[in-house]
Amino acid sequence: MNPRAACLACLQQQPAATFEAALWIAAEHDPALQPAEVLRQLDSLQQQVSQGLPALPAVELAQPLLWRLSELDFHQDDSSPLRPQAALLHLVLRSRRGQPLSLALLALELAQRLEIPLQGVSFPGHFLLRVPGADHLLDPCSGRRLYTRECRELLQRHMGPAAELSASHLQACDASSMLLRLSRNLRQLHQVAGDHLAALKDAERVLQLSAPTLQDHLARAEIYQQLECPQGERFDLQHALLLCDDPAQRLQLSQRLRLLSDTPALH
Repeated sequence: MNPRAACLACLQQQPAATFEAALWIAAEHDPALQPAEVLRQLDSLQQQVSQGLPALPAVELAQPLLWRLSELDFHQDDSSPLRPQAALLHLVLRSRRGQPLSLALLALELAQRLEIPLQGVSFPGHFLLRVPGADHLLDPCSGRRLYTRECRELLQRHMGPAAELSASHLQACDASSMLLRLSRNLRQLHQVAGDHLAALKDAERVLQLSAPTLQDHLARAEIYQQLECPQGERFDLQHALLLCDDPAQRLQLSQRLRLLSDTPALH
């Protein structure tokens, strides 16, 4: 079974093996990676975390779990520009630096192993966590509690002062949604790094993990353009056109397709 198939198979398990699936995503970019070995290494980290947790009911241990990870030097990667390593879990475990989503995936895996209730929240711009039924969210990078005011400030910091907080921003998400976000993150990071073949792998995975969107097809079309593959670019532009409702954007897409119509396929 290849890494892509193994990743998708993890999502079919009950419950989904989210962390292992994310490792298989990393294995697409690092053929030497053995997810089973990383999972065994995680046993040691689990023991370190468990030994530092207070004697409290499991429902009260989510924040101490995140504090414990901070004590063990797991923090947000503040590199600029951010590198793909911040989203590849085996490298996050090695460097102890990662994106909020990467750190959240680690916390969720440890929480599941330690029977601590914890959920992911696909908050715009900064992935968050929550304890079911709690009146606050948790920052996976620090364990800080975020109430409504802090969530609104965080949203506006990432999306601008006009952004309005809604209930949809605060809902728990499932494993597929987390892996979809991880794949989109990696697609962008690999593009910024100039590794277009790696970005193409991520773009293809995005289209497998969810119903195709206009933006996802446009993103892959851009990658094909960088790779000088007009046939692939044309395919995605055609599908983007089918999904587009904006007249001005439809006109732009049609013009791009006309420009490509006489371009010979190179791949």
